[in-house]
Amino acid sequence: MTTHTQILIDNQQGLKFTESPRWHDGQWWFLDIHGQAIRCVDAQGQLRTVLELAFKPNGFGFRRDGSIMVGDALGRQIHRWDGKTLEHVADLSDKTVFCLSDGIVDSHDRLYIGDIGYNFFDPANASVDTCVITCIDADGSVRVVAEGLSFPNGMVISPDGKTLIVAETTGHRLTAFDILADGALVNRRVYAELGENVHPDGIALDAEGGVWLANPEGQSVLRVLEGGTVAQTITLDTEAYAVMLGGPQRRQLLICASDTHNPVEIMQSPSATLRLVDVAVAGAGIP
Repeated sequence: MTTHTQILIDNQQGLKFTESPRWHDGQWWFLDIHGQAIRCVDAQGQLRTVLELAFKPNGFGFRRDGSIMVGDALGRQIHRWDGKTLEHVADLSDKTVFCLSDGIVDSHDRLYIGDIGYNFFDPANASVDTCVITCIDADGSVRVVAEGLSFPNGMVISPDGKTLIVAETTGHRLTAFDILADGALVNRRVYAELGENVHPDGIALDAEGGVWLANPEGQSVLRVLEGGTVAQTITLDTEAYAVMLGGPQRRQLLICASDTHNPVEIMQSPSATLRLVDVAVAGAGIP
């Protein structure tokens, strides 16, 4: 079905390519990957640049003290922004292959972040199924907590903090893990098989266990239940790359959209928009 979407930010306001949206402190926060910045926007559409960066960011979340964890995607480094200083936290270059993907900060200030695993700037390079999820603990120590994934991308954590769900973009599925007390991931299982026409990117969890996912190749956003049933489809006139449930009651779905993810096309003619859709079931868990 086609659902009406409200344009919160149109493609004339300078955004290049938005990812990793978060609802925090009454505003939508997100990464502008090719604009190399952390930005936020309020409910009235007032856009603000929080921090300009010297690298292309991916993987993003808030610690309990309000500081921001953010990844340098191509450098495969992790940084922390406390509102004044950007501090280097961890080096993932020996544990990842080419580029960091999406990430999430849990309630213990641990950052989980995926590994794209191949050079997406070169179409001749095929994706691999040997990607990892890395966990950066609050003290900056690094460990690999999951292996053998196919482009681990968007992540969510259940409200009880015991389950992590990750979108495997080139695996066409959502995969779940149990989270142990020390942050380790165990009991890997399929949460939802999606079919080869679905490439899940950014995801958001609702209070009924439904997962909203951006499906860029299908120009759509889907709400998928555990087991794989598609409960709702939002068809767009552009490509969706990430979603987040927020707003005062977490019943607004923010969609990060763009006509392309090709870096050359983006820099020549950016088409990024932020869109809102009202939904029936409130968001839950992290982020």
